[in-house]
Amino acid sequence: MTPFPYDIVGFDLDGTLLDTHGDLARAVNHALALEGRAALDKDFVRTLVGGGVRKLLERALAATGGPVAAERFEELQRELMTNYTANIAQDTHLFPGGEAMLDALAARGVKVGVVTNKLEHLAVRLFDELGLSERFFTVIGGDTLGPGKAKPQPDLIELMVERAGGGRAAYVGDTSYDTGGAAAAGLPCVVVDFGFNDAPPETLGGDAVIGHFDELIPVLERLGAETL
Repeated sequence: MTPFPYDIVGFDLDGTLLDTHGDLARAVNHALALEGRAALDKDFVRTLVGGGVRKLLERALAATGGPVAAERFEELQRELMTNYTANIAQDTHLFPGGEAMLDALAARGVKVGVVTNKLEHLAVRLFDELGLSERFFTVIGGDTLGPGKAKPQPDLIELMVERAGGGRAAYVGDTSYDTGGAAAAGLPCVVVDFGFNDAPPETLGGDAVIGHFDELIPVLERLGAETL
């Protein structure tokens, strides 16, 4: 087998590794109901995901009548988080081909990490409940380094590489937060077009776009060869 070009491959979580929109939609609609707002279709909620829970709630409120007072927003966000935490893995699963892809990376000796803007404890809990935690050498959340460090800042992705002990790395995501963070950290980024894309996938600034996880290994091999 030809040596794999990357020692480390990092993944975004929501909309990249995992389809979480069903559970996120349930929690968002719980918060909206408390404000007397109409429920949103879960497929519409897919279009609102990206940048963390706060931005998700802001967008949901904007779509159902506009913002609320700051104090009320904090109350609704707490309610959303409580509901989501209690039901975090009810309707969440790997995207098609995800398990085989992770197996293939493991077989090549790749260190696989997760860098998400989701709160770290929620990401860890979700992977624990899905039985996936042992697949990742690290899970880094939007709050791991404190305020102001979430993607598209490079800090969290740089921390992943540091925790791996260094090495050649690539990143996989679905939004401009991911491509921006990867670019700022100096890593190539593969965009998945089946995620929660916040713009047409080919316009997000990634180095490649894939439509299924069975394309990832060949694409990473090509990108690695191109940048030697």
